[in-house]
Amino acid sequence: MFHPVVPFGGLKPELWIEELLMKKIITVLFIVLISLVVTGAYAQDSHEAAKIQHLIASIETLEGAKFIRNGGEYDARSAANHLRLKLKNAGKRVRTAEDFIKYCGSKSSITGEPYLIRFSDGTTVKAEVFFRKKLMAPAKDRP
Repeated sequence: MFHPVVPFGGLKPELWIEELLMKKIITVLFIVLISLVVTGAYAQDSHEAAKIQHLIASIETLEGAKFIRNGGEYDARSAANHLRLKLKNAGKRVRTAEDFIKYCGSKSSITGEPYLIRFSDGTTVKAEVFFRKKLMAPAKDRP
């Protein structure tokens, strides 16, 4: 007995094409949705990025201050450049200004020693304390 081969799983060709298109559309939408979720989970939002840049600028613009890390003293510009490098190397771990303080701005990732700032009047504070005060400043003084 001869059984004819029915193409497209028994569907008419136009229905098979519709089904194939729907599967492709659903697959593409699923991929887009997943990529948005993953990107959103790791990306800094623009407000947090602005706060981080404000913290770095607050160091860079300190006149006569020294940034002390691992026993060495650095001027404000060198300190800001070092913090930018640490931020870049931290990658996706830093999503907020708090993350920046924790992972980049408070201590050496090599020795664990806290970063210090010596102001032009001779007073010295931990960089972490300085940054936290900057974050708590009134909104008009920060992004």
